[in-house]
Amino acid sequence: MAAGVALAERGLRVTVFESGPVPGGRARRVVSQGHELDNGQHIFVGAYTELFRLMRTVGVASDALLRYPLEVRYARDFSLRSLWFPAPLGLLAGLLFAHGVSFAERLGALRFMATLRQIGFHVEPDISVRQFLDDHGQFDRMRHYLWAPLCVSALNTPLEQASTNAFLAALRDTIGSNGAASDFLLPRVDLSRLFPEPAGEFIRAHGGEVRCGTTIRNLEELKSRFGKIIVAVGPHQLKTLLPEVAAEFTYQPIYTCYLQYAPQVQLPLPMLGLAEGVVQWVFDRGALLGEKGRLACVISAQGDHQQMTLEELAERCHRELAAVLPGLGIPQWSRVIAEKRATILCAPGIKQRAALPAIAGVVFAGDYTDPEYPPTLEAAVRSGVRAAELITSEVAQ
Repeated sequence: MAAGVALAERGLRVTVFESGPVPGGRARRVVSQGHELDNGQHIFVGAYTELFRLMRTVGVASDALLRYPLEVRYARDFSLRSLWFPAPLGLLAGLLFAHGVSFAERLGALRFMATLRQIGFHVEPDISVRQFLDDHGQFDRMRHYLWAPLCVSALNTPLEQASTNAFLAALRDTIGSNGAASDFLLPRVDLSRLFPEPAGEFIRAHGGEVRCGTTIRNLEELKSRFGKIIVAVGPHQLKTLLPEVAAEFTYQPIYTCYLQYAPQVQLPLPMLGLAEGVVQWVFDRGALLGEKGRLACVISAQGDHQQMTLEELAERCHRELAAVLPGLGIPQWSRVIAEKRATILCAPGIKQRAALPAIAGVVFAGDYTDPEYPPTLEAAVRSGVRAAELITSEVAQ
């Protein structure tokens, strides 16, 4: 959808083929047992400049996202918030006054941030995030409550397997940049309305088409009808369309568990961390989207939870919430959405190994094609804009 908008901006007519009932890929609205839900929860950050630019282009209202300074708060034991000082002092002060960690660890985190700046947020050779944190003395609670959750949230990959350079690229453009870049932004509308559907309306208004419920299984017919083709399917679908693509990927899951409680149930903040079980983050859909009493638990990357049935996982999520939220009560209903191939495994060197071949008339897009960023929505949008720029330059020649 980002590619389509970028091409429409440049005056080119676009046809988007979407196999699902609504556009958006892995960030879309789904209907399950009569309930409209998102197929996952996404935390946006201020550094998502291309996504926000395109949202403005297609007319998404500014209040569609709740923005607040970086804050990592857990239901128990730890909290950190960027303070109102000029960047980078706000974050550094937040680290210095973080609750739930020793003074020595806070000073160690400050030294760690200084080291990241000195090395330009890049290492050679690329190594696992766990090894990198070990090498720089980031152990114990600061690692448990801050660095590990940030890594898993950004890369959807466990520390032992995660690429340090992909992680550092995300840190560089957020906590290593200006103050607004590290802000958290949480959706206040469903994910389809946040960008994909307004993007479709923009494309249609500029003479293009968006055909949902249309699966493409062979590119040859399209090549005869269209001058250029952008392939933006998931990486596991590449070989179906292009058998000559040799890139092999390993995948990581994201599970989202929705629990509907009584309308008066709410969190003290729109987003809270949990650190002792399978649930990593819980979101208050009532505070964000007006879905009163509805909490969404997120579990990123692989883990023991994959051995549970969806019913067992929903019960586990409820127990973990009840342990830290007194008076929660019993959920009226629950629904677990399992995206088993949500992202590629973002391992050291994956960006180089995953390079896709040059194919006449075909341009690739997708979060896994970004040469630097982890597989985030910003990476997906940037890849779409790059694909549009490449096509525009070729058409102009």
